[in-house]
Amino acid sequence: MDFTSKDQDGVFILTLNGNLIGEEVGSGILEAANEAVNKGMVLCLIDIENVKYINSSGIGVLITLLTKFRNHEGEVVIVKPSEHVNKLLIITKLTAIFKIADSVEEAIKELKS
Repeated sequence: MDFTSKDQDGVFILTLNGNLIGEEVGSGILEAANEAVNKGMVLCLIDIENVKYINSSGIGVLITLLTKFRNHEGEVVIVKPSEHVNKLLIITKLTAIFKIADSVEEAIKELKS
C-alpha cells in the first residue's frame, strides 16, 4: 500500500493505492492528515478507487480521519470505492457516517457546499 497527498483549492486529497490494512501505512496517512489539519485544512477527500481490500485496521484509519476532520468542523468524502470495498462499507454501516462520491469533482462539490 502506498498513498499520496496534496492540497487542491483548500481540500486535502489523499489517494490510496493497494490494500488498506492499517498497520504499515496507517501512521503515515494519519501524520499527513495531522499536518493538513495543523495548516487549517478541514476538508478531506479520500480517493480509494485503487484500494481492493480493507481490513479492520484500515477501517480504523478511515474512522480516525473522519473524527480528526469533524473535530475541526470539517468533513471527509470517500471517492470511488471498488465494488468489494463498497459492500464492506455497507455491511459495516459506514455509509451512514461517511459521504461517498463517484468522482473527485463530485466530492469537491460536496465538500464545498
